Amino acid sequence: MQKLNPVPKAVTDHVDEICGKLDKKHKKLSQLFRNCYPNTLQTTAEVLDDGSVFLLTGDIPAMWLRDSTAQMTQYLPLAKTDKEVAALIAGLVRKQIAYILIDPYANAFNREPNGKGHTTDQTDQNPWVWERKYEVDSLCYPLRMAWLYYEATGDTSIFDENFAKAADTILRLWTKEQRHDTMSDYRFRRRGDWKSDLRNEGKGMPTNYTGMTWSGFRPSDDACTFGYLVPSNMFASVVLGYLQTIFTDILPRPALADRAAKLQNEIDFGIKSYATVLHPKYGLIYACETDGYGNYHLFDDANVPNLLSAPYLGFTDVSNPVYQNTRQFILSDENPYFYRGKYAEGIGSPHTPKGYIWHIALSMQGLTATDENEMKNILTMLEQTDGDTGFMHEGFDPNAPATFTRPWFAWSNSLFAEFLEKVLNETDIL
Repeated sequence: MQKLNPVPKAVTDHVDEICGKLDKKHKKLSQLFRNCYPNTLQTTAEVLDDGSVFLLTGDIPAMWLRDSTAQMTQYLPLAKTDKEVAALIAGLVRKQIAYILIDPYANAFNREPNGKGHTTDQTDQNPWVWERKYEVDSLCYPLRMAWLYYEATGDTSIFDENFAKAADTILRLWTKEQRHDTMSDYRFRRRGDWKSDLRNEGKGMPTNYTGMTWSGFRPSDDACTFGYLVPSNMFASVVLGYLQTIFTDILPRPALADRAAKLQNEIDFGIKSYATVLHPKYGLIYACETDGYGNYHLFDDANVPNLLSAPYLGFTDVSNPVYQNTRQFILSDENPYFYRGKYAEGIGSPHTPKGYIWHIALSMQGLTATDENEMKNILTMLEQTDGDTGFMHEGFDPNAPATFTRPWFAWSNSLFAEFLEKVLNETDIL
């Protein structure tokens, strides 16, 4: 573990400011924020000699493209005025872009080419790569971070030639994976681990062309049942919109902008045409996975992107009727991964024990809620389920919150802090 020492003063000052608002009436929430908000920079961040930033994902000594973005998002408002925080986020984006150029199919990378990680997986190996599970969202998150950083700071320096090369790589890959069965040579097998082993000799189950792009794995790192993972395609649509603006107004590359627009249109068509299902109770809802042959999987997983997070990521407005129908479905017993217990109710995952709820899912439910009573109830659940550790976790037993997975999970801490700040800034609940 490498610590960033000291943590930027802007971060500690912000913690003191927020906790000063909470201390008098909400001491537990104040302590949780004081622990969770700076956790990424205190425990997972390392500035490398070239100025790029390597982030551990907590208790695993590798950097996930997804987690590293989510771990840093709560600092974006500070980047508007603090150059040190801005440099850390820009350094993270540059490291993410460098990793994508090494292997765009990989989801997690080593600090250096040391050959550590899942070296016995049956897929193309690279000493830089910790794990090579292909997940569409792994390519979405760095593009999102780059765009949000630019929006916060106005700094266009991250949109350089390497960024353009990475965008071109992503566009080529997503286009190829629209026809995974006939055009892709990606394979992945981890024998003896059904959550990681792709069926059909590592190729995944057959898919039909829909316009959407194929994903081998979910954000949980578990294998998809059907290859078109709808939340990840929603996320891809959003970042393709970012690329159109970047390559039109900031770093002019008309061909890249046109390709991004074409692909976004095809993915949106695929979601609308193949990923909506008429549910007998909730009406028209989004499926989480489909194969283009009429098969679909109705569920939602705790990890983000999930269907719950569609407005948070910018795919749709929270008032969209199909989203609202879907939200009612996934926050009900109809969702096979929605669980209830003495201290909490919310979304879990097949990645963790049955019945366990995820703090990330509770925080995302709060971030996408419009009802203040719902937000207040979620804060209470989060406050009561830290297991008296002062931190958020991965999955926890809602009947015994001291039983949980991953005591050090920076992404979960960061998303909780983001939700708590939203409540303070946009409501009068606290």
